[in-house]
Amino acid sequence: MHNPDPSPDFDVVIVGASFAGAACAIAAVQRGLRVCVLERKQDPGEKLRTTGIIVKEAAEQTLLNQVPSSMTRRIEEVRLYAPSLKQVALAAPGYYFLTTDTPAVMRWLAGQMRSHGVDLRLGTSFTSAEPTPNGWQVAGVGATRYLVGADGARSRVAKRCGLGEVRQFLYGIEYEFPGATLEHPGALHCFISKRYAPGYIGWIAQSPTGIQAGLALRHDPENARVPDIDGFLLRVGQAGGLPRRLKPGHTRAGLIPCGGPVFDMARDRVILIGDAAGIVSPVTAGGIHSAWEHGWTVGRAIAGHLRDGGPPAEPLAIDAAPRFRAKRALRWAYDRLQFDWPFDLLLHSPPLRWAAEKVYFHKRRA
Repeated sequence: MHNPDPSPDFDVVIVGASFAGAACAIAAVQRGLRVCVLERKQDPGEKLRTTGIIVKEAAEQTLLNQVPSSMTRRIEEVRLYAPSLKQVALAAPGYYFLTTDTPAVMRWLAGQMRSHGVDLRLGTSFTSAEPTPNGWQVAGVGATRYLVGADGARSRVAKRCGLGEVRQFLYGIEYEFPGATLEHPGALHCFISKRYAPGYIGWIAQSPTGIQAGLALRHDPENARVPDIDGFLLRVGQAGGLPRRLKPGHTRAGLIPCGGPVFDMARDRVILIGDAAGIVSPVTAGGIHSAWEHGWTVGRAIAGHLRDGGPPAEPLAIDAAPRFRAKRALRWAYDRLQFDWPFDLLLHSPPLRWAAEKVYFHKRRA
């Protein structure tokens, strides 16, 4: 076995205790590496920007399949609504989604990191790093052989280390209604509307703690538009079974990458993962499954290089990143060709149903 030089303070420093960051950290520490994770928030469950909806593939991955059942709710049906609010029910045998008590899940993941031996430093921001002959010197932390950026769509690691940056975004906003119950809680309700959600959709779902409802739209930095979630919920609330006179509790908002992986995501012992790397579906904006899988692969690749003398982790990280070629093509088309009338006219047609099943159930026929 190849024994790494013990002089650096850490083998891996990961910035961000996200799904991607947690996966990378645990995968690396399980192979005996010294891992430090920096998280700027004191509470990993606060100020979240993810809906926390987990697809079946993610729910069955290593460790995520151990999330306590009290923190999840199983959803087996999608109800897709045209702009006219006509709807079609979609399902696939054996397929499901999990809505989550996302703050609780993020705190659980933080506990998992610590229980596995990760040095998790909450309330600690990444400010800068300088290259060294054998890795990076991270300000306020020390020397590390590898630096991993799991710090979101506006990654400081990418900017400070000269890697590729995410350029294309959706902007999403979501309300939480604690303790509320939908009329049809067993479905994920998805709404198509160029007026309220150009370039994306709106959604309503039952979570373990209440109702989550949100929408996202294509983000134009030169003409930034804030999603009109209040107008959206007035329009679709009754159709989606939302109780009247609800007052939102927490609000989540933020940028969501939608252009596919960044071009320059790994070199010189620094690697981007998760949203920082643009590893988010350009069509569904779902990122948990891909982020977890890629983060885990990167953690194992770094360990394989440092402990076993295997190939450098950087090219393995690039090769393991999903390309989303078909979904990037769909993103291009949706951005330019979205109109309300085809969805109103063709909602129940076999071609549209086939396309919806591909998007929601990963090519599984209902």
